[in-house]
Amino acid sequence: MNWSVLLPYDFSPLTVLAYLLVAAGYIVAFRALPHGERPGPVRVFAFFLGLGLCYAVMQTRFDYYAQYMFFIHRGQHLILHHLGPVLIALSNPLPILRFWHQRIAPELGAWAIPLRWAYNTLQQPLIAAFLFAGLVYFWLWPPIHFDAMLSRNLYWVMNWSMLLDGLLFWWLIFDPRSPHDDPLSLGYGKRILLLVLVGVPQMVLGAWIVFNRGMVYDVYEVCGRAWPMSPEDDQLIGGILTWIPPAMMSIIGILIILSRAMKDDRPKPQPQTLEGATR
Repeated sequence: MNWSVLLPYDFSPLTVLAYLLVAAGYIVAFRALPHGERPGPVRVFAFFLGLGLCYAVMQTRFDYYAQYMFFIHRGQHLILHHLGPVLIALSNPLPILRFWHQRIAPELGAWAIPLRWAYNTLQQPLIAAFLFAGLVYFWLWPPIHFDAMLSRNLYWVMNWSMLLDGLLFWWLIFDPRSPHDDPLSLGYGKRILLLVLVGVPQMVLGAWIVFNRGMVYDVYEVCGRAWPMSPEDDQLIGGILTWIPPAMMSIIGILIILSRAMKDDRPKPQPQTLEGATR
């Protein structure tokens, strides 16, 4: 095996450091938590799988192909904006987040209020849905996409914005706290509506790319493609990756939320009283 494919194409010390800090922070919190509060093996695996996939598309040879093939680029954003954050959100890192919140929040001082305000604003349902779908449109707007693929700094801003927005959105959707447990958490119906609201625009955009007869993203002609693939095929596959998988992720998310709602609606077994136990 050629292990060089695991090395960064465009090494970013800050990116590597960020991923190392997240992984180390998770491990430290996990070891510090009581055994009854620790995430189970499946949840730990889901978290590190999501984290590893996001790292792989940003700091391995995969990133080279993402810069020189449109359909690989769309696969990169599919992982950064959907698959990786979905796995991390479904892993339910709430105990880990609470652990660090209890230790970091008191140290923030005056910064705590504006940071909390910014987070709560970004997690407003309509704002979250607008940003989630809007960022896809923004970075795929041909003039913006052209500049982003030719500017190293803008390219990093694009990828990090997709990852961070994906984490915020999918955490809002898969937050394990139900309305029964926390009145401030988003209701199941609203979560499903959000998934529909973000799914339809992405399907429209993907279909537009697939059925467009002209060359929409000519930046890959300027820089050259990594493989001898025709521009039409590259754009076709990229459009399909923008269209079908995100729609499937929304459908899967809706099914997960429906299953949670049905589970919460089941009557809870009542504790047996002493009088009933002696009958």
